[in-house]
Amino acid sequence: MKREVNILVVDDEEIVRSSLVDWLREDGYHAEAAENGFEALEKLKEKPWDIALVDLKMPKMDGLELMERMKKLKPDIQVIIITAYATVHTAVQAMKMGAYDYLVKPFNPEEISLLINRLIESQELVKEISYLRKELAKQYQFHDLISKSPKMQKIFEFARTVAKSNSNILILGESGTGKELLARAIHNESLRAAGPFVAVSCVALPETLLESELFGHEKGAFTDAVTQKKGKFELAHGGTLFLDEIGDISPKLQLNLLRVLQEKEFTRVGGTKPIRVDVRIIAATNRDLKKAVEEGKFRDDLYYRLNVISIQIPPLRERKEDIPLLVHHFIEKFNIELGKRVEKISEEALKTLMKYDWPGNIRELENVIERAMVITKGTLIKPEDIQISAEPSKEVRVEGEDKSLRAVERAHIQRVLEENDWNIQRSAQILGIDRVTLYKKIKKYGLKRKEEET
Repeated sequence: MKREVNILVVDDEEIVRSSLVDWLREDGYHAEAAENGFEALEKLKEKPWDIALVDLKMPKMDGLELMERMKKLKPDIQVIIITAYATVHTAVQAMKMGAYDYLVKPFNPEEISLLINRLIESQELVKEISYLRKELAKQYQFHDLISKSPKMQKIFEFARTVAKSNSNILILGESGTGKELLARAIHNESLRAAGPFVAVSCVALPETLLESELFGHEKGAFTDAVTQKKGKFELAHGGTLFLDEIGDISPKLQLNLLRVLQEKEFTRVGGTKPIRVDVRIIAATNRDLKKAVEEGKFRDDLYYRLNVISIQIPPLRERKEDIPLLVHHFIEKFNIELGKRVEKISEEALKTLMKYDWPGNIRELENVIERAMVITKGTLIKPEDIQISAEPSKEVRVEGEDKSLRAVERAHIQRVLEENDWNIQRSAQILGIDRVTLYKKIKKYGLKRKEEET
């Protein structure tokens, strides 16, 4: 027995209305009729209608206008347009405006039954998928992090627990594993959730700029300081400050940061007045900080201040069971962002993804899925839509006679950066290194955009 499905028939011709209602009732549906758009809108307020069969040509309010108004009142109602004047233009226009399908007069009961059955099956599938996704999210999601890996589930549980404390946290893991997402999730679970979450990349700026970024500066503190500027510590007051790539800050900044953590106050660059702050620090790095401490490259006292609680995020290659889950999440995300209707990924394409080791981790996987969805022509991502970063096939040309490894590497990195419009993230993935390493090599070789070269 079918579940009760409510169908509203809207047509200004009495014979059409009564015939459709009779046929639908014979099929076991609850069906009622309205002779114009205004009556239909009133009925829409009285009952939870699932489907509406709407005539295209009606006086005062035509079918397309009625459908638009119906969708505003009840976004999930499915509308089938009825017309005796079917043209490609009207059909395309109706579908663009959100019609499920259209029927051309005259029609027969079997045609209507097949169309309604198909629509209901589609609705049931959508509801089932929606329900399963919600259940999946409850089971495998921690804010914006998604994983069914036992390792990650333990991390989610641990993160929920430590979030309630006020202790500093150090998140360790390779680039692209989701360290900032975890930091945001911890902040949102903490007692500071109502306060700001402020993120700073410690590797993206040179030392002097990073100092100003963190602590702010007074007007006239340096040449370009034309106004007073608050630093990230001040902006994060009452909340959480996320310091990404903390392992790459200079010894001077390490000392400045240690003082803030010890004394809960600092002075702006060029200033003398101490500023007190209440900030929780969550730091992250893809470096081995313990080793850096042993080698004298990172202060041990700062390390212990930051490493009150430590969380190590495993790379994607160690939790490949998450790949299908992440792929479906990214498909949903990019369907919305790109206005696409991709439904799933083929088994062969998924196998390709499962075989790869993902040096760029989840960020690289997200980029691969975004590109696949941009180029796919249907509702299925196929193997040919998948392009995984590999060694570029173009020859690396080195100017002059210098054929040393250094010169070859410099030329290769410059070319990859130019080909990717200096997108650091994408270039690093193509080169098979992380962002930090790429920034260091850019600095080492003095690389610049062509337009910046003099």
